Amino acid sequence: KESRMSAMLASPGSTIVKFRKTIVVVWGILAVLGIAVGGGVFGSTTSVPDAPAGSESLRLDERLHDLAPEGETVIAVISGADFFDPGIRESATEAMHRLRAQSGVVDVFDAYTAGGIVSDDGRSSLVVVELDPALDSDAALAAAESVSEVLTAIPAPEVFVGGEVLGERAFGDRAMRDAGIGEGVAIVVLLVLLTVVLGRFRDGAVPVVVALVVVAVSLLALRALAAIVPVNDFAINIVTILGLGIAVDCTLLVIYRFRDERADAPFAAPEVLISRTFFGAGRAIVFSGLVMCVSLLGMLLLGDPLLTGMAAGGLAAVAVAVLAGVTLAPALVAMLGDRIPARGEPTWARPWAGRARRSDRPSFVRRTVGLAQRRPVTVAVASVALLAFLAVPLFGLTLGGSDVRSLPSDSPERRAQELATSEFSGVSFDAITVLAEGREDDERVRDYMRQIADLDGVTDTSMYAEDLPPEVTVIDFEPVGEATGERAQELVREIRALDADFEVLVGGPAAETVDTIDELSTRLPIAIGMIAIATFGLLFALTRSLIVPLKALLLNAAVIAATLGAITALFGWGWGEKLLGFESWGGLDVTTPLMIGMLSFGLAMDYEVFLVSRIHEQWRKRDPGESAALANRRAVMEGLVRSAPVVVTAAVSIGIVFAGFSLSALQSMKEAGIGLLLAIVIDVTIVRLLLLPATMTLLGRANWWPGTRRERVPGRQIS
Repeated sequence: KESRMSAMLASPGSTIVKFRKTIVVVWGILAVLGIAVGGGVFGSTTSVPDAPAGSESLRLDERLHDLAPEGETVIAVISGADFFDPGIRESATEAMHRLRAQSGVVDVFDAYTAGGIVSDDGRSSLVVVELDPALDSDAALAAAESVSEVLTAIPAPEVFVGGEVLGERAFGDRAMRDAGIGEGVAIVVLLVLLTVVLGRFRDGAVPVVVALVVVAVSLLALRALAAIVPVNDFAINIVTILGLGIAVDCTLLVIYRFRDERADAPFAAPEVLISRTFFGAGRAIVFSGLVMCVSLLGMLLLGDPLLTGMAAGGLAAVAVAVLAGVTLAPALVAMLGDRIPARGEPTWARPWAGRARRSDRPSFVRRTVGLAQRRPVTVAVASVALLAFLAVPLFGLTLGGSDVRSLPSDSPERRAQELATSEFSGVSFDAITVLAEGREDDERVRDYMRQIADLDGVTDTSMYAEDLPPEVTVIDFEPVGEATGERAQELVREIRALDADFEVLVGGPAAETVDTIDELSTRLPIAIGMIAIATFGLLFALTRSLIVPLKALLLNAAVIAATLGAITALFGWGWGEKLLGFESWGGLDVTTPLMIGMLSFGLAMDYEVFLVSRIHEQWRKRDPGESAALANRRAVMEGLVRSAPVVVTAAVSIGIVFAGFSLSALQSMKEAGIGLLLAIVIDVTIVRLLLLPATMTLLGRANWWPGTRRERVPGRQIS
């Protein structure tokens, strides 16, 4: 049996060692193609609708467009000087005439030439420019940018230009710029960290090189996916985050496993070492990649257009990272071979390693796991209490739509909308729009609209601005508080609950949020069920245990709850405003908790696989004469001590990637970066080093129930 196993192991190792240069060249060619061709995905991104397909709010928009087609609008607030200032009036009047003559502009509403709106203090005026509805998205953006150039040339102290099309452009540009900065910072810090941890610059560069190759090839895959599913700007950021993080994790696992195998068999041939590395690390890489893909498939099942693009990008990144982890990483390690420093070997970047190796003091991981095993009940109770404490704010979570508020507070697009809303009475982007299929003078319609106006939370009403046919009545109702806040959402539900014997459609930002929440709430149990069943099955296939998968699901659920609770307090309640540099609007975007939850589940399970697979190896090697409880304690201790260095290093590395993206000025990117960083910290510290060994110690032999048939036969050695 041993000879057959050796032959099986020798095959992939021999292939990788023999063709290592070819493997590296092929990946290099793919990376070049990714840079040359995949970079085109930045021009292939599309905006996504604000509500699910077929939802009532989206049907209202379609109905209004059919009744009175309306193009994109550009808004501008001209402020900071007296409206009657001769110089500004002359320049602004000339600008308005130029806009009316501009291609793609169908209407200009302003206070200089069209009797528009001036603020109460006379120091601000509002300009609304409507573009041709026939323009496609690219032409509309070009026209909007041209309008912006004309308006910003007006010599007023402040001219803020915005609108939906310019806001989306600003978000995309800022997302790409911030992602580039975050990626650059993360790569530099990663290179320094890994050089110190692994001992030499070239060794530290290997995970970074693999990660950059994975990102480039993932962009190539995403470019192909863009022809099938809508890919948004945020999907590209997810590709970068996961591509860097997962690739570094996989490569570190290969390097650490190779060092362990070389330490256990210092005179073995390179083919044998790489084969054993491939068999041990490759199995964990594939299983962890499958678990991560399961989480991303769960995001796809939710059906949200924004999450669909992220999931598609994430699947591409994870698939490429896993493939690189079992081919490119072993090939590079095979090329370096004995030049990779052994465990504890001092180098120029790690001169203290020799002293640490000679010390009799147990490692930090051994001491921490030892504490958990000596006091398992105390450690388990304390860990669960801490996780529960972190999760408490989750009960006060408010979901909404962040829209333009995700942009930095000083961005012109955000300032234009905020000033237009606050300084000009009757102007609102927050209204709940109600369309009734009936005439305005119909008493039934009047009674229905009066009922809405009398609802608690309605602060103002106004007729819809567009010229509509007389057979329909459309009225805007201004809600109290935030546009998509809890009260506005309740108001939408109350309006929809009113009886009417004619067709009614309710839309607007709050209605879009309600429709999104309802759609996601319907699909979420299905997604969670699929993720749980698939993850359970994968972990059972890995360990042949029913208890380990169940425990993993419970621990990961605790990590997600604690992470989302912390994010709610930091961003939803605004506790992190000063520290993190943002302005809270009182809640989280409806998709943010789902994205953080799904990705953090996959990452947490990633480390679960790394650790449990090594613990299971130690359990299978137990002495048949040893008691099951003692064998389990030893397996947990040795498995964690052997795998903790790679898990901690990988967690710190991917944490650096997340921290780099948390530097973004965009609140949505900041939330994602901080949320995933917190998930990693909570998982590796509280769960993996404390709660995992404590619970596995308490369960003892039950951890591995029922096990394989050979493991259930007393007195038989596990080979």
